[in-house]
Amino acid sequence: MPVTSNEIVVIGGGAAGMMAALSAAQQGAFVTLLERNEKLGRKLNITGKGRCNLTNNCTAEEALAHVPCNSRFLFSAFSRFDPQAAMNFFEYLGLALKTERGNRVFPVSDCAYDVTDALRAALRRHHVRIVHDRAQELLFSEEGALCGVRAERGCYSSAVVILATGGVSYPATGSTGDGYRMAEAVGHTIIAPKPSLISLVCRDECCAQMQGLSLRNVALRVKNQKNKTIYEDFGEMLFTDKGVSGPMILSASAHLRNYEKDRYRLQIDLKPALDEETLNRRIVRDLEQQHNRDFGNVLSGLVPRSMVPVLIARTEIPAHTKANAVTRQQRRRLLELLKCFEVEVMGPGPIEQAIITSGGVKTTEIQPATMESKRVPGLYFAGEIIDVDAYTGGFNLQIAWATGYAAGCAAAQRGSDAVLYN
Repeated sequence: MPVTSNEIVVIGGGAAGMMAALSAAQQGAFVTLLERNEKLGRKLNITGKGRCNLTNNCTAEEALAHVPCNSRFLFSAFSRFDPQAAMNFFEYLGLALKTERGNRVFPVSDCAYDVTDALRAALRRHHVRIVHDRAQELLFSEEGALCGVRAERGCYSSAVVILATGGVSYPATGSTGDGYRMAEAVGHTIIAPKPSLISLVCRDECCAQMQGLSLRNVALRVKNQKNKTIYEDFGEMLFTDKGVSGPMILSASAHLRNYEKDRYRLQIDLKPALDEETLNRRIVRDLEQQHNRDFGNVLSGLVPRSMVPVLIARTEIPAHTKANAVTRQQRRRLLELLKCFEVEVMGPGPIEQAIITSGGVKTTEIQPATMESKRVPGLYFAGEIIDVDAYTGGFNLQIAWATGYAAGCAAAQRGSDAVLYN
């Protein structure tokens, strides 16, 4: 016999899934949250180096400007649940927040576990049923209506399901593409997942030579093959055995989206605080003061030791050349390298190591105001599974909170009117 039910199944216990489950429960829905891991929020706990940069203290418009792909799709969700709403939400949960450089918002405790603890406590208060099971497929009635989820340990009946399974980055946290497969199986288009906020693989062998070298207070400029500057930054970076990484590089990677058609190169200013004239005087002074020393030894006073052999090779000045024998032309070459050390990019690192997955369920197949599927009534999406991603600074978690909130509220409204057949 037909019965009215407002039961909702949320698949995925990450940031977006917890927000969706909590938002639906706050609207009076009975929510079952399926999470394959033993604990909720495993990926959330490692964000921001374990500190959790949970949003950015800016306006909705400013936040959308940091979403390079399909930002218009998020307009409605960000309008309803903007960064200020996210901050208010977590403070309401009892989490004290602080704003740091770049308007990045962190818990005062600098502990990501406090964020997940606050969310779990709220889920318990609103009687969300948490089940540790791995969803495998969506179920449909003989009439073709969504009626539940089949998982490894059993089936869960519901006419309303929210998919919030994340992407395919950091698979150890449970993001292994399950949601993509389930969405594709019911007719959704999946934009091929690509890594974003990821280290870069470079052609130059010099990176391996300088493996482990961390550069601070350097300037970065990224150029494409048309010599157009597509990104600039100032801060820290790291040389790895295969290329480069570090905060600046991760941010830059989000702007490099066309590896198949474009070629990119990094230009690093090792002495951004000095203009060319001032730096030239510094080089001349060092060479004059140490005129009887080998060029290689003088160079170690200008750059880290592991970079000295690389600069020697690029300047083509023999290491044992006496400082007083360095010509003006050679000095000019050194100056140019210090102000513009170039590294050619081959592509991104492995998607499994990416902080964020770019790609996912095609946005034109989702209602932007509710996150409901246009193809399967009663199916909703939230978070990284959707083809939207942003730059660093708390914007990706803002996407999770906003889409989770939109999906949870809309699903609860639909669920209150759903009719299930036993």
